[in-house]
Amino acid sequence: MNCMKRLGPRLMSREFDRQAAQVQIRAAVMNRFTALGIPFAVPAE
Repeated sequence: MNCMKRLGPRLMSREFDRQAAQVQIRAAVMNRFTALGIPFAVPAE
């Protein structure tokens, strides 16, 4: 939840459908940042 709040403390949209879309976009952004932070290990030959 802390990471969600860093993207903005509130939802900007007033309509529920748009709020749901905004939350999905935030989750996608967080997942992308997490994927970028995971190290990629290559087995030694």
